[in-house]
Amino acid sequence: MSDETLIVVAKLKKYIKEKSGMNTAGTVASALSEKIRALCDEAVESARSDGRKTVMDRDFG
Repeated sequence: MSDETLIVVAKLKKYIKEKSGMNTAGTVASALSEKIRALCDEAVESARSDGRKTVMDRDFG
């Protein structure tokens, strides 16, 4: 659908740096955004199959 980045890249890089001392490649944000899109798509389908128009935390997982 869209290739828009769905995360705050600076916060992602900061988290990884503080957690591991490692740097973050420029391609990580797009890869992670793709995973987030897939998770959201599954959550939307879960809410839809429950007859809801609201995606809830329970739809993830």
